[in-house]
Amino acid sequence: MLMRVLTQLVAVVALLTLVSLAAFVGRYRLRDTRTEWRSRVRAAAPIAVVLAVVLLGNSVARHLVPELSWMIGWNLTWPIYDLEGQFIIWLQSQATPTLTAYFSFVYIYGYVFLLVFPVLAYFALSNTRPLRELLTAYTLNYTLGLVLYVFVIAYGPRNLMPELVDALLYDTYPQYQHLTRQVNRNTNVFPSLHTSLAATVAFLAYRTRTVYPKWFVVATVLAVSVAVSTMYLGIHWLIDVLAGIALAHASVALAGQFVGRWSLSERLNGRVPAVSDTGDDNAPQEAHSSDRSGSHSAHNRE
Repeated sequence: MLMRVLTQLVAVVALLTLVSLAAFVGRYRLRDTRTEWRSRVRAAAPIAVVLAVVLLGNSVARHLVPELSWMIGWNLTWPIYDLEGQFIIWLQSQATPTLTAYFSFVYIYGYVFLLVFPVLAYFALSNTRPLRELLTAYTLNYTLGLVLYVFVIAYGPRNLMPELVDALLYDTYPQYQHLTRQVNRNTNVFPSLHTSLAATVAFLAYRTRTVYPKWFVVATVLAVSVAVSTMYLGIHWLIDVLAGIALAHASVALAGQFVGRWSLSERLNGRVPAVSDTGDDNAPQEAHSSDRSGSHSAHNRE
């Protein structure tokens, strides 16, 4: 069953990605990528390797984190409930079959697509800074999130109040349990990494909106939908979602600083970062705008 669900996930995300590449990236950027891909890979490879190591470490740590968390003993489940009250119960009272189908699709397929597509979209740009910022922000999300999971024990609404909060995703689509149980732990809901990673993509889409304006709109809608889906499906508290947004903001801000002032690829190549590669928040947009205008010029000469 797991392989069937994974195959379906890959097929749907691949289809969404291909359609989005045609709709948002365009053939002139894809054409340039065929000739520039080696230099772009070299620039992004160091942080990509770091991200891969962090993901591997997370997969191992998931089995150890619950025991460490209970040793520390910071159980915030009831304080979160006391502060938030019955918001999740109210939200689920608005449930309809259509909404459940939409938020279930977004939680599984939309979320993965939201993480995968910008990697390819930013790889299609001659300026590699947005890609490096994205991969750095992903790395920070997973690293800081794991630290918080170690220190904070928190059960989600459907685990704390199974008689009041419905597990809408698993009740409606039980096959997805085979997928989510590979990455989720009942005690690790603060913050919501679904929300933090989705918000990270939306924040970076905003910064690169001059290059991909339509993608910015789609990314924002999907990111909001992912955040709502985690609560609607009874998986996360509102406080988890707000903490996820805060984690995303911090990760994006730190990524901008690290990529601008501490470039792994340039250090490995023995180069000093250029002035144009500073941590200025407007740099990605300006560089992308230049990339876009240059690519348009080439396109117009065809």
